[in-house]
Amino acid sequence: MENFNDEKVCLCALNRIFGFEPKIGRMLVEAFGGAAEVFRQTSKDISEALGAYSRTRYASAITVSACESAAMELEKLDGEGCTFMGMGEPGYPSLLLECEDPPLGLYFKGSSLPEHVFDLRPQVAIVGTRSMSYYGRDWCRLMVEAMSKAKVKPLIVSGLAIGIDATAHKAALDFGLPTVAVMATGIDLIYPPRNNRLGERIASTEGCALITDYPPGTEAVRINFLRRNRIIAGICKATILAESKIKGGGMMTARLAGSYDRDVFALPGRVDDPLSQGCNLLIKENIAAPIGNLSDLVSKLGLGDSGIRRKEDFRAAVAECYSQIPDEEREDLLKAAMKIKSRRGIAVDELCSSLGWAYSKASRIITTLECDGLISVDLLQHCSPRLDK
Repeated sequence: MENFNDEKVCLCALNRIFGFEPKIGRMLVEAFGGAAEVFRQTSKDISEALGAYSRTRYASAITVSACESAAMELEKLDGEGCTFMGMGEPGYPSLLLECEDPPLGLYFKGSSLPEHVFDLRPQVAIVGTRSMSYYGRDWCRLMVEAMSKAKVKPLIVSGLAIGIDATAHKAALDFGLPTVAVMATGIDLIYPPRNNRLGERIASTEGCALITDYPPGTEAVRINFLRRNRIIAGICKATILAESKIKGGGMMTARLAGSYDRDVFALPGRVDDPLSQGCNLLIKENIAAPIGNLSDLVSKLGLGDSGIRRKEDFRAAVAECYSQIPDEEREDLLKAAMKIKSRRGIAVDELCSSLGWAYSKASRIITTLECDGLISVDLLQHCSPRLDK
């Protein structure tokens, strides 16, 4: 059959069969000298090569119909702007091949060629909790912004989940960096649905992409996320855990990255904060290096100098910024800035109540601090300090 001669079709078929045990599929490909060669073997040859696995469903799954289904699938994907890149083909992430369990192929959706996404720049993963705090959100954005100012611009990789993942993707797009979302579903299904618009934005932006090793039609189930995490860790030269509880997908991804002998970094937090306990644990176990200075982080990632300098004393930085204005006005700016520093994520109305100010006064002062790059204010009017500039 003609599809037997198409390596991509055969890799796609094997990927569907050996998705959860890609090492077995890769063993067959290497044993017979290619995916197409696997489908040319007799059932006896396949069973002998599988050894102990010959009694499983795998031997009976390597059939003509498997190739036919893969060929039809790829034809349909092509009409939907998606593709499949098999192991060893142009664009397949080279770092994945260094792992013990790389997928036999990846489904890809983007406006650029796969090789223009993965071959032109280093990849850095940013992962973490879905229930992020203002601290985690702000530092996630600060880290991406710092990398966007580096001499070498990286590709930001994450998992398209709510929380830290989505924040990392959005920050990359906002600061002009390419980003890749590794999905735990088929390439035709964005999960969670609330991130549909974000997923579409990633797929339509030059240098960005959605990828997955799950066949089209695969829905989100818990075990799929565990399998997905190894791809995030395997693609990247470094993984950053921005915020995490003791257990979670971000922790698993960071530990996998460590097992792949990749660089791992974690953002330390308060010892009594559950959302920082995972990061603090990885630092304690010497699996992750602590993040404290963004310039140092960018340098350790091998991206060169970001030009960012840390404000070691936030109060002194605010006072210096407004040294030429009247004392009374400067004191109000200092009061607001220090209240925001002590209560990261404080809302404008809470600031008014705390300081006894009218809303108009608080709004004016917050606008001044934000315009001068000393604080950030989100769409819900929550304020956080900008500790780096």
